[in-house]
Amino acid sequence: VQLQASGGGLVQAGGSLRLSCAASGVTFSSYLMGWFRQAPGKERVIVGIINWSGGYTYYADSVKGRFTVSRDDAKNTVYLQMNSLKPEDTAVYYCAARNGGTSTKTHEYKNWGQGTLVTVSS
Repeated sequence: VQLQASGGGLVQAGGSLRLSCAASGVTFSSYLMGWFRQAPGKERVIVGIINWSGGYTYYADSVKGRFTVSRDDAKNTVYLQMNSLKPEDTAVYYCAARNGGTSTKTHEYKNWGQGTLVTVSS
């Protein structure tokens, strides 16, 4: 499984970004997809997940109402739409794939992308 995340960059507080994660080497439609982030000096934490059908999503409280996870199985791609960005959203964002049940735990995801840096200026 190969995951390629993109779309990060520098944005002002209140702005928006959309991250993409393209998957290859996997039957994408059968995988649970997650977005995680890691701020400098902090552990990697869950941002949001979307199940194989797209019918279930989960969001961390810190991003609920501002971020949206979606997937396009025809393109083998999962997205993270980030609105109303805050300086505390600054982090490296990672996508991950899990061939199993719903999980928000970092260690239960075995397939990771390389990460894309999001910097939100105040």
